[in-house]
Amino acid sequence: METNQAKAIRKMQDFYAFKPDAEIVQKEFGFYVLDKWQEQGYLKKPDEVEDYWGYLCGIFHYDPPALVDVMGLGWCEAELFPRFEEKLLEDRGDHEVIQDFAGRAVLMFKGRREGFMPEYIDHPVKDWRTWEEDVKWRLDPHSEGRSRLTESQLRRAVEGQKQGLHITQRVIGGYMYLRSLMGPVDLLYKFYDEPELIHDCMQTWLKLADHVIAVHQEQVSFDELFFGEDICYNTGSLISPDMIREFLFPYYQQLIDNMRRRNRGRELVLQLDTDGYCNAVIDLYRELGFRYFSPCEVASHCDVVEIGKQYPDLLLSGGIDKRVLAGSKEDIARHVDSIMSYMKKRGGYIPTCDHGVPAEVPFENYLYYRELMSRYCPAAGKGAAGC
Repeated sequence: METNQAKAIRKMQDFYAFKPDAEIVQKEFGFYVLDKWQEQGYLKKPDEVEDYWGYLCGIFHYDPPALVDVMGLGWCEAELFPRFEEKLLEDRGDHEVIQDFAGRAVLMFKGRREGFMPEYIDHPVKDWRTWEEDVKWRLDPHSEGRSRLTESQLRRAVEGQKQGLHITQRVIGGYMYLRSLMGPVDLLYKFYDEPELIHDCMQTWLKLADHVIAVHQEQVSFDELFFGEDICYNTGSLISPDMIREFLFPYYQQLIDNMRRRNRGRELVLQLDTDGYCNAVIDLYRELGFRYFSPCEVASHCDVVEIGKQYPDLLLSGGIDKRVLAGSKEDIARHVDSIMSYMKKRGGYIPTCDHGVPAEVPFENYLYYRELMSRYCPAAGKGAAGC
């Protein structure tokens, strides 16, 4: 009899193999609402449950994890080591300005660090001097202690690969990396005024990423390279295709080539994660071999069904409008059916919210949405405690 874990692995393999009308992988992009649901009494708190993710799997009918993510190369910020000291810079009454671990000055509600979008009012790299004196040395791939950042993840990846789990290396994309260093406005000026500085930043990005991944590949081969890019807004890309080709793609190509050469013949899927109107960059990134795009943000005019029809060979995830989940159950049912009636038959699709589930979504609505999804394919181990 197929175990829950084996079923979850098979479903994930069918997704990457683009198997039509396969059983759907049951998972979620993320959450911004769990604290609220806990306060309302719908969910236990993490310190009340030994395996909190397993607890959520049992409630929301998710599959057991069938992949392992290896980090160590940034998410929304450059992977600085050591990080900047987090400290209070200014008290503004109901608000405060803090220096965060990435060296940015951030305006926040006093006493709160999560559950809202902060305002970034300053960034660490302003010129060559601040780059070299304050930041560049924090991106040295040979910094003592850097390798310890991913030791436990790498152990899980090695064991997971033996079990058939999908192994992904995550890396902050070049645009997201540069934006975290300079800020979105100053960065645009730097592309024109100081292109040599941009290239030096990207060469540093490549040296760090290539070294860290090479160390990881001594122990494990990767199935996927995930770029956290966020390079689009609601009508297009935040920088031009020419800039992407000039300032990002040469470094991406080198990293991808090096990684594939060391990957022991294992196929490497390239995924681009970008909020906004991803349609604007699909053809561009396909030039480098990207064939997996997420999270297909509906508020930015991404229609996962239309993308799926236009690009029948693309792997896709996301595409469920998080705003609809705050509406009526009738709207939720209609929205889910409009997507799943086509995308399940198509294959190569994992339905999730098009970003983290927001605080406006009632618990009853989300539970109803998850029950609808389970009708298209029950999760592996549905209803089992610990998932």
